[in-house]
Amino acid sequence: MRAPRHIMTGAAVALGLALLAGTAGAQTSAPTRDEIVSKLNRFEEAAELDLPALKQQVMERAKTRIKNDPGPVNRPLIAPDLAKLPAFNAQIQFDTDTPIIQPASYQTVGRIADALVHSSLLPYTFLIVGHVESNSKTREANAILSQRRADAIRDVLVNTFKISTKRLHPIGLGEEQLLDRAKPTSPVNGQLQILTYAKLPEEAPRPAAPAPAAKKPARKH
Repeated sequence: MRAPRHIMTGAAVALGLALLAGTAGAQTSAPTRDEIVSKLNRFEEAAELDLPALKQQVMERAKTRIKNDPGPVNRPLIAPDLAKLPAFNAQIQFDTDTPIIQPASYQTVGRIADALVHSSLLPYTFLIVGHVESNSKTREANAILSQRRADAIRDVLVNTFKISTKRLHPIGLGEEQLLDRAKPTSPVNGQLQILTYAKLPEEAPRPAAPAPAAKKPARKH
């Protein structure tokens, strides 16, 4: 017995929606290791950045109440040289207003770790740059939150995936360097960036251990 046409049509619509949902899920899946490596493996020269000074500058600017502040759309970038570095933008989900990474993003963090130990990236150090989109919070609160989130990613990479802490430099820029200034409240501005920062300094060769002294033959009595 044939099913009524309206039932068949409804089933077809449901199947179509399921397929669309599957496609959308595939589009938002975690990036592959090779995709991350291809983004980061384009290093040419290190940016001239004083990271401790930049952290201080971010906090000072975020605290300042400027009477004629141009707003997020026209506010000058606080570290424009970062745009010269190879970058991978990661959509890491955190619990609201916390540095706690949501389980949905664990795979992405794991893929980042896989990329950082790839042979082509082992000679480099990296910046972990936190951002926060413009919202109802103060710029100072967002600067602090972005630093805590960058620190959280560094801690997972070091403690769980055993990436050397010497290769990772976390810094939070809050909303002082929006990724899309035309849309300050866009979720894109909450993405976390991994930037190829500099080459690891080459270790000086260790001096060869002195050869053991030759034993003197025993005297005959």
